[in-house]
Amino acid sequence: MSVASKVANLFSSGSTNPQSNRPGLGFVDDGLSRGEHTFAAVKLGPESLTSEIMASKAVEEEGRSPYLHCMIAGGLGGTTGDMLMHSLDTVKTRQQGDPHIPPKYSSMSSSYATILRQEGLRRGLYGGWLPAMLGSFPGTVIFFGTYEYSKRHLIDHGTTPWVAYLASGFVADFAASFVYVPSEVLKTRLQLQGRYNNPFFKSGYNYKSTAHAARTIIRQEGFSALFYGYKATILRDLPFSALQFAFYEQGQTWARDWKKSRDIGLPLELLTGAAAGGLSGVITCPLDVVKTRIQTQVNPSARSNLKQASGATESGQGKAGTTTALKQQIRKISTSSPSTHTPRPGSINLDTSSLFKGLKLIYKTEGIGGWFRGVGPRFVWTSVQSGCMLVLYQSIKGQLEAYSASTKDEESVV
Repeated sequence: MSVASKVANLFSSGSTNPQSNRPGLGFVDDGLSRGEHTFAAVKLGPESLTSEIMASKAVEEEGRSPYLHCMIAGGLGGTTGDMLMHSLDTVKTRQQGDPHIPPKYSSMSSSYATILRQEGLRRGLYGGWLPAMLGSFPGTVIFFGTYEYSKRHLIDHGTTPWVAYLASGFVADFAASFVYVPSEVLKTRLQLQGRYNNPFFKSGYNYKSTAHAARTIIRQEGFSALFYGYKATILRDLPFSALQFAFYEQGQTWARDWKKSRDIGLPLELLTGAAAGGLSGVITCPLDVVKTRIQTQVNPSARSNLKQASGATESGQGKAGTTTALKQQIRKISTSSPSTHTPRPGSINLDTSSLFKGLKLIYKTEGIGGWFRGVGPRFVWTSVQSGCMLVLYQSIKGQLEAYSASTKDEESVV
């Protein structure tokens, strides 16, 4: 009997077991409990290994949702998670991009209360929500579509699952970055600005709307300004996404093995999603610290130029003041979330765009603690955001699959 026929016998014998055919089950009955001598049960060596790999692949394919379902669920889940965390992101953006000395926004709670009291919810804490949503939905749609496509093809070609998850997360975030980075630039500037003609906070930005912000940036700074901070952003976000989904997939595997079912329930869904995001956030914290420090540091000469610009404007020299203010407007600020590091007062100016040089300088002056400054808030942030996003992703995907199955049943009856 050939290897192919033996493998065929394996699946045909296994299919008679009603337990193994139950949808969503995370394990395969090998027939030994029924006394059946299948190919996998009685053979050892390379042939046995090949059959077991094929059986595992068949089980993995059993849980594969259509790409469209994954993309829709990912888009809705990711956008919802981002919107839930938007107000907190606004507070961190204000803290990171505050050009005033001493800074107006210090602690998280007082900053939150100050912005809400002075500027309200929509224009204050939820400033920049429109570009955030417009970038988040297509960005997460692209991410989950690319992730699922890459993961399945890598696994189908014999790549170790852990490596497939890691590589797919990396590739997926890179594909989505071309959408979410420009939206993050718009979102962050509007968050920092707050309301139009904001009397409570002078950020250097003053846009009437999202469309006005985009037109102004392109006209005054060029189209490339929409991708400002792109390199620093992807150097942090790519490793984060790769680790997040590698940890998540592994956590899901362990949970399904423990529950003996593909349906692991809401508590474990939330735990695996939150743990994956939190652990990834902690590991990539040094990258977040360097990225934030590079993008939020304000050159001392720029501050003096800003004062000179204000004085020039007051004395009637509007043109010179406008030019200097425009240069100050292009200062470096954080352009993606989650970024929960606020440089401490007196921190050295990195004066570099190199990630590795930045890590070296921070370690030299502040030690390991400098690398992990803000790790607590970052852990909380990434845990909550990841948990919400991935729970919604699985829930929406399940609803789409159930709806698709019911539609097919109705069509078959007709």
